[in-house]
Amino acid sequence: MLPCLNPNCGQPNQDGVNFCQRCGVRFLLKDRYHLVRSLGQGGFGRTYLVTDEGRGGARSVIKQFLPDIEIQNKPAVFAEALRLFEREADRLLQLDQHPQVPTLFEYFEENDCRYLVQQYIEGQNLHEELEQQGCAFNEAQIHEVLLDLLPVLKFIHGHELIHRDLKPANILRRQSDRRLVLVDFGAAKVATQTALSRTTARLYSVGYGAPEQEAGRGINFATDLYGLGTTCLYLLTQQNPLDLFDYAQFQWVWRDSVLQPISDSLAEVLDKLIAKGIANRYQSADEVLEALNGHQSQAGDPPGGLGNAGKGTQGARSPITQIQIPIVSPKPLKESAMGVSYDRLERLLSEKNWIKADQETGRVMLEATGQLNRGYLAEADFTQFPCTDLRTIDQLWLHYSRGRFGFSVQQQIYQTLGGSYTFNQDIWEVFCDAVGWRKNHQWLLYPDLNFTANAPAGHLPLGGWVVVKMVVVMTLGIARTHDLGFGLGALFSRLETCRF
Repeated sequence: MLPCLNPNCGQPNQDGVNFCQRCGVRFLLKDRYHLVRSLGQGGFGRTYLVTDEGRGGARSVIKQFLPDIEIQNKPAVFAEALRLFEREADRLLQLDQHPQVPTLFEYFEENDCRYLVQQYIEGQNLHEELEQQGCAFNEAQIHEVLLDLLPVLKFIHGHELIHRDLKPANILRRQSDRRLVLVDFGAAKVATQTALSRTTARLYSVGYGAPEQEAGRGINFATDLYGLGTTCLYLLTQQNPLDLFDYAQFQWVWRDSVLQPISDSLAEVLDKLIAKGIANRYQSADEVLEALNGHQSQAGDPPGGLGNAGKGTQGARSPITQIQIPIVSPKPLKESAMGVSYDRLERLLSEKNWIKADQETGRVMLEATGQLNRGYLAEADFTQFPCTDLRTIDQLWLHYSRGRFGFSVQQQIYQTLGGSYTFNQDIWEVFCDAVGWRKNHQWLLYPDLNFTANAPAGHLPLGGWVVVKMVVVMTLGIARTHDLGFGLGALFSRLETCRF
């Protein structure tokens, strides 16, 4: 149903109509945004799916500022809420675009109502995903949620914004690339004491809001981390966090309701995220990321939600038969110019756990370049990559794969095909066919790569590539495959500079 835009009407209408059937208000804003259907209503307004006639009928989301009746009946609170809503709009319009935060296109006023126009994200929220999955999240999935969202929180907190309503329904799994996107900033507030202490309006969802939100004071960045923690509890137990707290003993009892076992190390991270006292909580996303760095998933699926990746699919065999792949027998030295530990990478490689070794490669590459918190590598990062660390990673892969996998193997194949440090789409596609990243000229999904010792030469590692900026992590070739090629060329250039 389509609620009327007129605050004094509220008549529900059938989706797709052009006028309210009661008051006659036209369902077209600014002569360009045509309302399609309602997406929901919260304490601060209604949200609609619209088509934008100014952008060829592209879909967008419009949020109408329409507080609930309790706020409307308190003029001082309403005025403060409106002021903060307008200031939030100005603030969000000034933010640099983040790929996991919907773009805010514009803010406008029409017929005495305020509206925000945002990018529409196609996908399910985590509440819907949990219901469709039919069982609780496992440890690897929780690990992936944390690692995917913490850099987003770091970004918005760095712009002095607090989301204030972290919950499963406000976290979407984008259909195009499977990344998590944080939505519904309608309750976000500029993080200054004056903005956070003047209104008592409830701007959070019951069960997920921190104690300081109930009290209406002392809210800071740790408030969002609390919401992230309670979201994880829901995903692990399929229960509202309110039901996981024993008020008689005034302590969390969530561990009794976990449906799939998790490690003590992850449980400790969650406990600190949801501590009732702000001082006992993590104070920043950076602190949580640091704690997770030493956490090794004990679940059956690897971090990143790639539960079926281990089975692999047989990639195309490499046509580069003239290359003699060396068998590396000496055990490489695990040296690092940046103090990076390569013990876990070596252990995973020695166990032939290729997929986790691949993902660990991406992590240590981020750490070696100082980009662990940012979460991706840009092309320029490869030009400064420490030669010592690059050599260690390459030699570890060569040694434990008996010369089949490694950066230097990939470089040799690429150069044999005529590749240079200037990107060439044709050579790039032939290279991807050769190493098995494409099959029958179709780009493979990451879980469908061949994580076995029988994979084509140069098939691994891919961990370094999947963190290149703008690359879709879960799917190769659907969005920006040339960015992957640019990163690969930059890394090969660095190998040359480091005299590999």
